[in-house]
Amino acid sequence: MEMLHYEFMQRAFLAGGIVSLLASVLGVYLMLRRQALMADTLSHVSLAGVALGSLLRLNPVVTAFLVAIVGACAVEYVRRSFRSFSEISIAIIMIGGLASSVVIMNMSQGLSKSMNAYLFGSIVAVSGGELWLMLAVAVIGGLYFCLLRRPLYVLAFDEETAETSGLKVKLLSLSFSIMTGMAVAVAMPIVGVLLVSSLVVLPAALAIRIARSFAGAIWIAMAAGLTGVYTGLTASYKLNTPPGGTIALTLLAFLIGGLLVKRGWLYIGKLRNRNVPLQEEKIGSASSGELTHAPSRGMQ
Repeated sequence: MEMLHYEFMQRAFLAGGIVSLLASVLGVYLMLRRQALMADTLSHVSLAGVALGSLLRLNPVVTAFLVAIVGACAVEYVRRSFRSFSEISIAIIMIGGLASSVVIMNMSQGLSKSMNAYLFGSIVAVSGGELWLMLAVAVIGGLYFCLLRRPLYVLAFDEETAETSGLKVKLLSLSFSIMTGMAVAVAMPIVGVLLVSSLVVLPAALAIRIARSFAGAIWIAMAAGLTGVYTGLTASYKLNTPPGGTIALTLLAFLIGGLLVKRGWLYIGKLRNRNVPLQEEKIGSASSGELTHAPSRGMQ
């Protein structure tokens, strides 16, 4: 393909593939833990790191990476302080990150103008150093999710069960938050702060809706994320549109299309089984993650 003759497009495809696989797996766990907005929160925190790095004339990507890790630890600490209202931690840290970004950007004239690349992403401008950082985080993430797959699976569904099973819940949850912060920080150059959650949430949302098992959800999320990023990049090159927004819209289209196909498939199944009693039909057609506890005819 013509576009792959350019070195910047080669780096863009490599970066997109690396980050999409990591973000998709992470998204499945975040959705099962009811923390889908955590990626969005940490992306806003990382924006403060970008502003701080630019103000201090340091590498913005490195400072964003470090600040995102600190923010992930803060989210975990606040979440445990408000056990009955754990979603408050996301709101508190997001407010802190955004407020810090505004204040720091205001401290240096002209800094806000250079923030557009970080707000909306610039995957075609990914440098060699950023690519190596993405690869390092992806390797760490791959080892993390492979070695701790079963403990993370138990933790994602029920922390109390995980604790009674002898797992070190606090340490495991903290490490997961740090992993999330690292993944969000390296995903930022691809789609930007404002759209980084699209890489994490949209493939996972599609996978959880159509998969029949946890392992299936992981593989479907990875396939959807990788295909969506590559399709979005190709469309962006052909149509001369912003890469970050095009990738996000492509992933959104995948999600909507997958939901429509799933609904159509279920509708066809209903037409084929018109003679099946209504209550039994509802039980048989329940999709993954949506269990219908309807009594059978024999129990009525």
